[in-house]
Amino acid sequence: MVKAIDPQDSMAALFGSRVRRLRTAAGLTQAELGRMTHVVSTRITQIERSSGARPTLELAHALDAALVADNLLIDLWPYVYREAFPDWARAFMAHSARAVAIRQYAAHVVPGLLQTEAYARAVLGVGRTLKNEEHLEERLAARLDRQKRLHAADRPELWVVLDEAVLRRPVGGPAVMRAQLARLLATAEEPHITVQVLPFAQGEHDALGGSLTVLVLPDGTEVSYTEGAHYGQLIEDPEEVRRFTVTYDRLRAAALPPRMSLDMIRSAMEDNHREASVPSRSDRRSLAQKQLQQSGGGRLRTSSGRIPRRRPRP
Repeated sequence: MVKAIDPQDSMAALFGSRVRRLRTAAGLTQAELGRMTHVVSTRITQIERSSGARPTLELAHALDAALVADNLLIDLWPYVYREAFPDWARAFMAHSARAVAIRQYAAHVVPGLLQTEAYARAVLGVGRTLKNEEHLEERLAARLDRQKRLHAADRPELWVVLDEAVLRRPVGGPAVMRAQLARLLATAEEPHITVQVLPFAQGEHDALGGSLTVLVLPDGTEVSYTEGAHYGQLIEDPEEVRRFTVTYDRLRAAALPPRMSLDMIRSAMEDNHREASVPSRSDRRSLAQKQLQQSGGGRLRTSSGRIPRRRPRP
């Protein structure tokens, strides 16, 4: 016997419960609803039971239209997909979805709003909070969907400061990284997006070790968000937010001007992420031995290849 789904268990369970209720009221079978929305009937079963991958936004639109739900399922969907992320990320995502301005300092990776699909897959594919492949696909779909707001009528102003480390770390491999850097160059040409690079030469700074985001909300208030590899913190206290805003302004002032920043990104794309042949372990060992011999270290070895023990002095 199939266990009943409690709509209070999760937003996915609530979404599935509403789909089942609307489908039953319309007199449709799961197979019929599947044909109307261009998915197999087992996918409808998964959604109604809140098992398997969560529905994509495209599927939520199709279900809403097929079941004449008057945008109910579309309105529920953002809360469903946020469950694919840790608790500490959800409040930030809710705020950023309605922010009129987003100011970010990225310490380690390209911000999600500017990631290519391949780069995002590589970033989201690691971490302690990742459960399985389905979970990865949910997170990836959610991230790519968030990017659509940059091209919407109510798009926010986006100002990004990238640490130079972001350009130098070949996430996903050289080919993925080249495509990602090319994406940065292209998006930086858009009038509502500004990209700067904070070079290593600037040394230490107030946000060293983590990323920082300041969001300006429609009513003019600001919130800030700090994030590390496995944690995040949303700051809403006005006094604390002001301190983080000052920190961000200092980072922006210390970074290279936008045009020089694009030159650095272009240089990283052209020079530092070409396919390279990595020498094998034996080749590296042989090279190290040659370097030792050239520096005089070869005299320490006997013909047997062993380092002789030093005799005690009389």
